[in-house]
Amino acid sequence: MLAIDAVVCLIASIIDVERAALIQRIIDDEPVEIEEIKASDALYAASGLLELAVYFVTAVMFLIWLYRARINAELLSPWPHRRSRPWVIWGWIVPIISLWFPKQIVDDIWASSQPGVLARSRDLASAPRSGLIWAWWLAWVFSLWIGQVSARLFRKADELPELKQAAQMDIFLNFATIVAAILAIAVVLSITRHQENHRLTAMSPWQPHPPM
Repeated sequence: MLAIDAVVCLIASIIDVERAALIQRIIDDEPVEIEEIKASDALYAASGLLELAVYFVTAVMFLIWLYRARINAELLSPWPHRRSRPWVIWGWIVPIISLWFPKQIVDDIWASSQPGVLARSRDLASAPRSGLIWAWWLAWVFSLWIGQVSARLFRKADELPELKQAAQMDIFLNFATIVAAILAIAVVLSITRHQENHRLTAMSPWQPHPPM
């Protein structure tokens, strides 16, 4: 779903580029057919609805994965996680808290899943942090900020230059969302791979003898 979300954002960006170009043609008093304007409006609205639907499904699927990964991580860590299980979901919803609780939760899951990380730590709070998770989180927060700016521009857009600016801002939003989605895919694959390796090791009938 993260990959599908990125593809939908890419398609929406193409539609935004064409819409901004169409608005510029109108501003420049170039001849534009009314049917072309109606088609652009309909395509722009449809792409927005598709983006919203895919985003919602992606968010649900990501939270399901995150909750399962958290349960696995609890079994792998000798220390309690910093946030209780309900915050795996509510941490994304509650204002202000959503700016750091989810990252702490993913940090603890990553540290619990990575081999050898906890051996160098005294608890999950002091465990080393992943540069990948930092990159994903910063991209995610940046996309949220761009989304708020884009939404304000769209609500206030009454004149053609403002409509063009809103379409251009959507392009930046889609780009930020694509980057965040790609990094999220890397995070999911990394944590899942390490947890799967733990599972396969536990199932292996052969265990090395401890050193004498």
